[in-house]
Amino acid sequence: MTSAFAAGGDHRSLPVPDGLDGMRLDQAVSRLFGLSRTAAAALVDAGDALVDGAVRANSHKVKAGSWLEVTLPAPAAPATVVPQAVPGLTVVYADDDIVVVDKPVGVAAHPSPGWTGPTVIGALAAIGHRISTSGAAERQGVVHRLDVGTTGIMAVAKSEQAYTALKRAFKYREVEKRYHAVVQGHPDPLRGTIDAPIDRHPHHDYRWAVVTGGKPSITHYDTLEAFPAASLLDVRLETGRTHQIRVHFSTLRHPCVGDITYGADPTLSARLGLSRQWLHARSLSFQHPRTGDEVTFVSDYPDDLAHALEILRD
Repeated sequence: MTSAFAAGGDHRSLPVPDGLDGMRLDQAVSRLFGLSRTAAAALVDAGDALVDGAVRANSHKVKAGSWLEVTLPAPAAPATVVPQAVPGLTVVYADDDIVVVDKPVGVAAHPSPGWTGPTVIGALAAIGHRISTSGAAERQGVVHRLDVGTTGIMAVAKSEQAYTALKRAFKYREVEKRYHAVVQGHPDPLRGTIDAPIDRHPHHDYRWAVVTGGKPSITHYDTLEAFPAASLLDVRLETGRTHQIRVHFSTLRHPCVGDITYGADPTLSARLGLSRQWLHARSLSFQHPRTGDEVTFVSDYPDDLAHALEILRD
């Protein structure tokens, strides 16, 4: 076994907090240092996480107060913005402060390690939009994100003033974010609020889940239309956690139709011709960062979601 302790890596030493008492070592390392579960497990396997001076297995249950010594891996090189035209991405509105786009499926908000596909930021660079320089280099101007598989309205800051104002507005829940989602079955009640904390899934790196101690997450919904096997919902997010809508409705056993990752019925997905979740960022409303005027932007359903809805209505 080769350990990074001898190589002079980023070494951390601290006692195990009371809140992690009884947790698996790999999970504790993941929580403490913001690593994925897979990365934490690899670090433990390499002998780079000692408990009271001894190498332990990933399954070792840590005790509050035990001394934990960890050598963290070197940070990954930052992703870079590559200007790239994106067919189907439409600029809905643009001025000197903001640019609002209608994002198609298969496009990420910004570059990230491991993602080689198109991005909103790359698309805007390709058509000549100057984006705010605030934020990490690969996320400049990004004040909120949509999943790769989620379509619809997304706003990006172009000026520093807009970036600061919009980040604050999102933080203090002054932006109205409305989504339309088709979920399996019929939620009971037909209108309600889901208030359940979300954090990384304890066993699957690529998923999120409702977990005790997660970040507060609040989703309001109202049923617009009901079909024999599904319901079309209007969803308003009070918070903006990763995969929030998908996680909350999956937890209620009403996953978004087509969302195989979170338990959707693959047979229904195939019948509707869906290869991704039926989830669309329908509208975005906020105060313009310079004028203070209330602005609202709306996106129509893309062809694949509209087609699925037609089949459900037949």
